[in-house]
Amino acid sequence: MSFTTSDSPNLLSRQPAVAGLFYPADPDELHEMVQDMLQNAHKLPGHQVKALIAPHAGYIYSGPIAASAYVQLYTLKDKIKRVILLGPSHRVPFHGLACSSADYFHTPLGDIPVDKDALEQVASLPQIQMLDQAHQQEHSLEVHLPFLQEVLDEFVLVPLVVGDASADEVAQVLDILWGGDETLIVISSDLSHYHDYDTAQQMDNETSYAIESLRPDDIKYDSACGRNPVNGLLRLARKRGLHATTIDLRNSGDTAGPRDHVVGYGAYLFNDGSTTD
Repeated sequence: MSFTTSDSPNLLSRQPAVAGLFYPADPDELHEMVQDMLQNAHKLPGHQVKALIAPHAGYIYSGPIAASAYVQLYTLKDKIKRVILLGPSHRVPFHGLACSSADYFHTPLGDIPVDKDALEQVASLPQIQMLDQAHQQEHSLEVHLPFLQEVLDEFVLVPLVVGDASADEVAQVLDILWGGDETLIVISSDLSHYHDYDTAQQMDNETSYAIESLRPDDIKYDSACGRNPVNGLLRLARKRGLHATTIDLRNSGDTAGPRDHVVGYGAYLFNDGSTTD
């Protein structure tokens, strides 16, 4: 993990919106919390990871499930140099996918440089727009950054907030940015929202089956808040011959909340079956 801070007055930094709310604002406390979750997550035998889906709620609720995905990246920390991070818009309605004008995304653990060259590759697509308002208060990307900072060495970030976008529009962007082993795709999504525990389990099991089967048409409006970026990844994963595996599937009733009104969380890995050995 590299702790860096940009100090040039000419560079723009996207500041955290939910530090101290969704996760600790103190860097030492944040480091210890994320490391504790990673150390308690189950590590699978080494497989290449091209993409993952992980949740974006407050760490006490969804952090252990996110850690189940991120702990799998330790063996790839020297290879992954770029992260394509997509998450749904919760606050600003818009069509397509939104870029940020920031040069860095800041967290209590330091600054992550934005890959401006990668953004230029997709800037001419009609579904891409520059919309800093979509990033300013959005948590769906932000909560993943400390995990990435803890498990990877230095990397650049391609942050995209997804609004009203079709699976094909998202898949087109991901296809252009796909890259090789140096590029990881992260999709941010929670699953069902505010059902009782048993209902949520049934819904989330169905969603997990759709993800594992690479069937975007089976993921409906209330299946996952990040269904638009999820569905784009599923469409492209099928085209590129990837396999999806459910790593963890729980809800807030399993972690830190009551069981009468839960939010579902899943962690999924995508690869072509090759190992890291």
